[in-house]
Amino acid sequence: MPYSTTSRPARSGCKAEVANAKPSSLSNQLTVKFWGVRGSIPTPGELTARYGGNTACVEVLAADQRLIFDGGTGLRVLGDHFHSSAQPIDAHLFFTHTQWDRIQGFPFFVPAFIPGNCFKIYGAVAPNGASIKQRLSEQMLRPNFPIPLQAMRAELEFFNLSAGSAIQVGDVLVETIGLNPAANALGYRVSHQGRSLVYATDTEHQTVDPNLLYLARQADILIYDGTYADLDYPGISPTGILPWETGLKLAKRAGVKQLVLFHHSPTQTDSALDELENTLKLRFPNISLAKEGVSVVL
Repeated sequence: MPYSTTSRPARSGCKAEVANAKPSSLSNQLTVKFWGVRGSIPTPGELTARYGGNTACVEVLAADQRLIFDGGTGLRVLGDHFHSSAQPIDAHLFFTHTQWDRIQGFPFFVPAFIPGNCFKIYGAVAPNGASIKQRLSEQMLRPNFPIPLQAMRAELEFFNLSAGSAIQVGDVLVETIGLNPAANALGYRVSHQGRSLVYATDTEHQTVDPNLLYLARQADILIYDGTYADLDYPGISPTGILPWETGLKLAKRAGVKQLVLFHHSPTQTDSALDELENTLKLRFPNISLAKEGVSVVL
């Protein structure tokens, strides 16, 4: 096995505590960190170094809870960060859907191979009827990958979600809606101590979705699918309506405090994203484009 799997003390059940968390007056904050911001395929290189080339993965810390959204290649980097901890790792991992850019980092997530760690894993049933556990397992079968999911020695618990589900994680509430029927994608709202975050990154952008408008109401931060702003990408936006245009309308109507565009196209360089961000700030000052490694504290 190509991973170092140092054992940690065995425990009974997931406690979902944040390793190395500092209990303090900061416990009512929501902290968001971007570990992967790209869509479709990883794009490392000089032209994408500042915004990052890893695919989708976002970490949210709230009090003593750690939530992770999507398991693209950014999940591997997050796993390396966890691996330096001497404490057991407990987290809740939520998938929006199971297209490859959202799950391709999971087989390389080292903490899942280490006994003593614990992960609760959530996702919708795929359009072909596969559960989240089946989909994650399938990509780890030969000839796709040499090590099966059964080799993961952490405690893994799997939960199938449907649109409209609400999950209580300690004193953190996670609400879901359906976003894209073709992918059976979910959007999430995280609420804690009067602060809220919405993660909606595989949207149908022809019109503002009334369900998403409701989910995003008065959110402190909306992480929205702003990808493929370049219409030259084959098969994207045949209507001519760009995702970020709908995102701007949604943010304004919902009274969102901060809009972060996410899931950048493989063809968008750092310079192109800089130019887009500068243009959009003229229309919505509290907008930014997600960058790998950046944290936002609410």
